[in-house]
Amino acid sequence: MALRNHSTITEFILLGLSADPEVQALLFVLFLGIYLLTMMGNLTMLLVIRADSQLHTPMYYFLSHLSFLDLCFSSVTVPKLLENLLSERKIISKEGCLIQAFFVFAIGGTEIFLLSAMAYDRYAAICHPLLYGQMMSSQLCVRLVWASWSLGFLDAVINIPLAMNLNFCEAHTISHYSCELPSLFPLSCSDVFSNVTVLIASTLLHGFGTFFLIFFSYARVATTILSISSTTGRSKAFSTCSSHLTTVSFFYGSAFLRYLVPTSGSPLELIFSIQYGTVTPLVNPLIYSLKNKEVKAALRRMLEKCLQWHKYQATKR
Repeated sequence: MALRNHSTITEFILLGLSADPEVQALLFVLFLGIYLLTMMGNLTMLLVIRADSQLHTPMYYFLSHLSFLDLCFSSVTVPKLLENLLSERKIISKEGCLIQAFFVFAIGGTEIFLLSAMAYDRYAAICHPLLYGQMMSSQLCVRLVWASWSLGFLDAVINIPLAMNLNFCEAHTISHYSCELPSLFPLSCSDVFSNVTVLIASTLLHGFGTFFLIFFSYARVATTILSISSTTGRSKAFSTCSSHLTTVSFFYGSAFLRYLVPTSGSPLELIFSIQYGTVTPLVNPLIYSLKNKEVKAALRRMLEKCLQWHKYQATKR
């Protein structure tokens, strides 16, 4: 029976966050606001970094790519969530589901690699300030970014095509608001042992590999900061790392746990996904703007230029 029915499964039902119409309306307003603020915040970061020559440094080069990744990450899942909150039939095609799972996996993986590259940048800046220009050359920065994108998409290319070969039988309801690889395995009537093994192996290799780089970088940074005799110097050195550490803690833990904890349909899985897929892209621009004097100064300079331009246009009239 299962073998006969598997070919008829061409779409999945996404249960989303709530079945109550009134709650769905509130959630629509909430997530629409989050999405618009995420777009505005990350686009502003990209514009400021590109427009201000004082931010043309390795740290802000990485940050611009982080902002672009957050734009992409949020756009992969939130628009479909908003559509389903307004729709009675909360469906997604099998192909659409796998495409969404691919980009969630690829962009999330790229972001984790990029965060480890940013940790190395902070290590070079604090532990070897005199050699920083040599250690973080523009060529190395470009290579680290390209390596992050390549490894993130390679991870997705390894895992998602395996899922394309799965047969989906009668069960086609996903207890989630988006398609993520762990949520698809319980729906399959095929043997998913190899899929789960590859997913866990790649997640462990991916996660612990980047975690080791981040841990090593900040272990050396902490040692260097503690060796600074001046309290002001220690505070200034730590402030350059605090934004990145906050971003790592927001994104890294929840994404790592989501792909290692067995899927059970519990609310915790939704919380993890919302944490790294929606909340982190929203708060990253705030973290880097509110806690960073250089970004705040660049924002003021950009606003002053805009005001001067408007005044100039007004005088021409």
